[in-house]
Amino acid sequence: MCICQNNQPANTDDPVTNKLRKAFSHRALWMGLILKELKDRGMDWEEIGHAAIFKTGCMHGDGIKDVLASPDSMVEFGKTFLNEDVIKIFEMEIKKLDENELTVEFGHCPLVTAWTQAGIEGEMLSKLCDIAMSGDRGIGSRFENFEFHLGKTIAQGNKVCEVAFTRKKA
Repeated sequence: MCICQNNQPANTDDPVTNKLRKAFSHRALWMGLILKELKDRGMDWEEIGHAAIFKTGCMHGDGIKDVLASPDSMVEFGKTFLNEDVIKIFEMEIKKLDENELTVEFGHCPLVTAWTQAGIEGEMLSKLCDIAMSGDRGIGSRFENFEFHLGKTIAQGNKVCEVAFTRKKA
């Protein structure tokens, strides 16, 4: 089955969301093609990609942490991390949000859309997705009591991506 069949947005009527999706797709296209070029030149594209995207996530995590009144609050983190635009772009469903866990399912991924339109598929598609999720790993790393978890993904051919942040056990 073509992954693109599992990755069709359900909501396409909001012009702002559509513009933002296009922006996300464009950035993902750059990322994917740069990493593919590194791979084609025999470089360690996976390590380079993970490191760069993780650093970006750390920067974003610091920005999120700076605006929180209580940086140890999973609920406050979740409400800041998952703003209205991001929820619409990725068609997210918040499965759980309390002080111990933030669990979300993504119903659409504009990054996967860009990569598949560029002809990237299979193992490389899954690896690009995992590299992109290093941004979320970086965000989570800025919160000493949170752990990031990635479940199944759209890039693997699933209908949703499963992302969670959980409170570390004492």
